[in-house]
Amino acid sequence: MLKTHPTKRGARVDRGGKTFPAFAFSATSALKKLSAKKLAFTCGDPAGVGPEIIATWLAAHPAAAREIAVIGPASWLKSFATAAEKIDVGLRKYSATPGRPTGEGALVAWAAMERAAAGCKDGEFCGVVTGPVSKAELAAIGFRFPGQTEFFAARWGGDPVMAFCGGRLRVVLATWHVALHEVARLLGPHLLHRTVAAADTLCRAEGIAAPRIGVCGLNPHAGEGGLLGYEERDFLNPALDHLRAEFPGLSRCEPGDTLFARALPGGEFDVVIALYHDQGLAPLKVIDFDEAVNVTLGLPHVRTSPDHGTAFGIAGKGVARPRSFANAVKVARRLIAARAARL
Repeated sequence: MLKTHPTKRGARVDRGGKTFPAFAFSATSALKKLSAKKLAFTCGDPAGVGPEIIATWLAAHPAAAREIAVIGPASWLKSFATAAEKIDVGLRKYSATPGRPTGEGALVAWAAMERAAAGCKDGEFCGVVTGPVSKAELAAIGFRFPGQTEFFAARWGGDPVMAFCGGRLRVVLATWHVALHEVARLLGPHLLHRTVAAADTLCRAEGIAAPRIGVCGLNPHAGEGGLLGYEERDFLNPALDHLRAEFPGLSRCEPGDTLFARALPGGEFDVVIALYHDQGLAPLKVIDFDEAVNVTLGLPHVRTSPDHGTAFGIAGKGVARPRSFANAVKVARRLIAARAARL
């Protein structure tokens, strides 16, 4: 018999002498309803490392492969045996040469994204893990989005937030694919609220009941009280103070040069909000280069990706490390379970 105990964040359940959050059981029930839906893998640029790290994951997880749908060019899908469903896109005669990107390969990458987006929207897939693409190759064939984050937001709707987890750090970006001189102009109340809410959601999906959210300042030393910049003093900190009633663990702007160290395991914060792309990605990739996962929050469906590029220079040489992709699959499953718990 299960016994439940109410807490501030919901009931807890005693089972076999051990106590678990009640959402773990509701999530299991909801996930059963999703059992017919597969997690989609897109190949990314076929000339990059995406195809080989996907094939490596499938070979290492033969039983779990039955829950996967792999989307890519027919020639690649025929090159390996797996229990996963295979969905070919692009020209049937197309064959990629590792390390040599082409327009045809970019079209395949685009088609794979379109197929995955449509499958999630139609209820065929429960989420998608995307392989790395070349933004330059896609732009050359008319792809009008800065990256995959913006593409899936356009196809699914919602307000996307780029985030990273899976290693020692959790990082959420307030802005990402924008020029540095535009950042301060974009940091309005709506964007800050959306970003803080996304950081809170990510932590809760990872089992943190009371997230401690650290926010980087825009200027050196978080503005030093206005001596090194006015943005923190005049509008960032007042906006964060207003949000603290909804998010009690939210900090004011903290110096970005020390905040990431304070957010390592056992530190003062569970997640860091960086105000622009390189502010967050530079420390993340020093700490978690092989483990970090790119997560698109704020959308109606789950999308994750390994936090590395196409690596054309090593594609096909058998040296690409699959750890980030494997973590992307794990994170996708955790986010899907967390969403199921809220159903």
